[in-house]
Amino acid sequence: MKNKTIIYTDGACSGNPGKGGWAAVIINNNNEKILSGSEPLTTNNKMELLAVINALKSISSDDIIIFTDSKYVKDGIESWIINWKKNGWMTAAKQPVKNKDLWAQLDELRENKNIEWKWVKGHSDNKYNNMVDEIARKAVNSED
Repeated sequence: MKNKTIIYTDGACSGNPGKGGWAAVIINNNNEKILSGSEPLTTNNKMELLAVINALKSISSDDIIIFTDSKYVKDGIESWIINWKKNGWMTAAKQPVKNKDLWAQLDELRENKNIEWKWVKGHSDNKYNNMVDEIARKAVNSED
């Protein structure tokens, strides 16, 4: 059986909206690759989405486990997006879906991939979740 690529992601924001940072750790065959970035004016939810999007863009693997501490990302991509797309990118409350551009990008990136989405409790004892949290927070404070 081929190895799965494991990805841990996190986003952070100083103010919401405010300066934001995102981070991902990609683990494949015991190799770790760290990605991070920041935006000058953004939201925490956008940073959570960008962490996953940028991680998926950087790999060619089709068999993936993604760990996130964002229920917004996990629930959105596994459940909510089905009705959003059915309803012309409107929420159940008939409001436009926030971050539609990022959701559409993530939806496209996951096509033809076997992705298992796992929620991990933030700020707990998970080594890699703590790592991406720290990297995302440092990205918020970086000078671009």
